[in-house]
Amino acid sequence: MNRKALVTIIIAIIVVAVLSYLFIKTAPPSASPQTTMTQTTRTTITTQTPQTTYNVIIQGAGSSLVYPQLNEWIQLFYSQKGIKVSYQSVGSGAGLSMFFQNVTDFACSDPPLSRDMWLKYNGSVLQIPWLAGAVAIVYNVPEIPSNYILKLDGSVLADIYKGSIVYWDDPRIKSLNTDIANKLPHEEIRPVYRTDASGTTEVFTTFLYKSTNGSWPKDLVGKTVNWPVISSGRSVGSKGSEGVTQIVMQTQYTIGYVEWSYAILNNLPVAAIKNAAGVFVTPSNSSIIASLEKATLPQSPLSDFSEDAYQIVYAPGENSYPITAPTHIILWRKYGDSTKALAIKEFLKWVAEEGYKHIIQGYVAPPENIRNLLIGAANIISS
Repeated sequence: MNRKALVTIIIAIIVVAVLSYLFIKTAPPSASPQTTMTQTTRTTITTQTPQTTYNVIIQGAGSSLVYPQLNEWIQLFYSQKGIKVSYQSVGSGAGLSMFFQNVTDFACSDPPLSRDMWLKYNGSVLQIPWLAGAVAIVYNVPEIPSNYILKLDGSVLADIYKGSIVYWDDPRIKSLNTDIANKLPHEEIRPVYRTDASGTTEVFTTFLYKSTNGSWPKDLVGKTVNWPVISSGRSVGSKGSEGVTQIVMQTQYTIGYVEWSYAILNNLPVAAIKNAAGVFVTPSNSSIIASLEKATLPQSPLSDFSEDAYQIVYAPGENSYPITAPTHIILWRKYGDSTKALAIKEFLKWVAEEGYKHIIQGYVAPPENIRNLLIGAANIISS
């Protein structure tokens, strides 16, 4: 090979080398599988998560006074929280009996636990006066004009239930109702009373005792009473405020005592009752609150409430309705079923924060300190 041919070959090799280098340098990276980041659009499906639900039914029983309001709460609570509450309106006495026999999870009683009962269960039971109402005196006397409110006092009511005032035109009733004295009929009064162990009866007889300075004796104060008027043969007994309401509605010349809401719902005439200040007052939100303001209540649901109802009945004050009645919820401090304990805590908090926004006519929501007692009870309850 001559020199010229050799140079040409060398140049060609150099050119090929340079071109190869340049190709490699500019070529796209190869081969390795390209990791493609596929952007997955994650669709968040918002399901309608049920409210906190517990597969339990909270069982309660007791006062018929609280039943219309409690029934309203039970329906709202279930619609909002999905937790069922069942309540039997059997009267305060039967409700407490069922609670202490562990048949139910809570009881409602118009009067609180007596001091003896509280001492027996001190530390293991909670009680809160969670609602206020009034015992209304209702009557069925066609001759009394519908636009007139009958006036009565404790002394006259005591003698009606003793049986010593027999007729509607008795001079003592006339003297309280001079505007219609000539319209009051000479018809026998038929007093209606509760036959079951009733907190409403205890509130009413407490009023008779306090307003008559003991003329209505203390041994006739309680949930069940041996009414003196029964011996006259003119009286009628019935179970629950529902039963008393029906008898008064259907029977002329009757008189009875029922929770105010029953009188409202059934459009029964309600008497004005003379209070401790000597003023005749009908039940109303303002007259109930006026009575509640006079009471000094304990600050813990574990405390003894045995005196609160006595303070509120026949409370001082010109505007106080004298037969105002707090009603109490009674609970255990500890429950064997942890799920049920959680459901009960949820119910108490719901009443304190939401339930009191839904008060039906005939009841009054308690003041802030009572709401705090409900929250406090919810925090104390455990399993």
